[in-house]
Amino acid sequence: MSLECGDNEPSEFRGGDGAGPAALPGATPARVTFSRRELSRILGLYGRKVASGEWRDYAIDFHKDRAVFSVFRRTTEVPLYRIEKNPRLARRQGAWRVVSATGLIVKMGHELDRVLRELDKVSLRIVS
Repeated sequence: MSLECGDNEPSEFRGGDGAGPAALPGATPARVTFSRRELSRILGLYGRKVASGEWRDYAIDFHKDRAVFSVFRRTTEVPLYRIEKNPRLARRQGAWRVVSATGLIVKMGHELDRVLRELDKVSLRIVS
């Protein structure tokens, strides 16, 4: 995939002219985003779940304090899971967390792969 003239990479900073407080060393960017590697890992899991028929849609939200990847069984429903990246919590519980539709934190940690492993477990279905 190549970027055309005027296209932005999803993980790059989309601030103003660079003269604001975000341009200073050590300052936080205007939005938290996923890096290319992080997004690749998340979309890999998403692809496997779509192939198995468990998930059908997703949404990505970038906020000032966190980035959220939400997965849906159907487009019109609430998200089944939210994969959240919150750098502010990186030193304490870890920057990564998986939150269920009810708001229950399924898994949190410092490494994305360990957090995603919780969602990648084989799901058991009752067959009658």
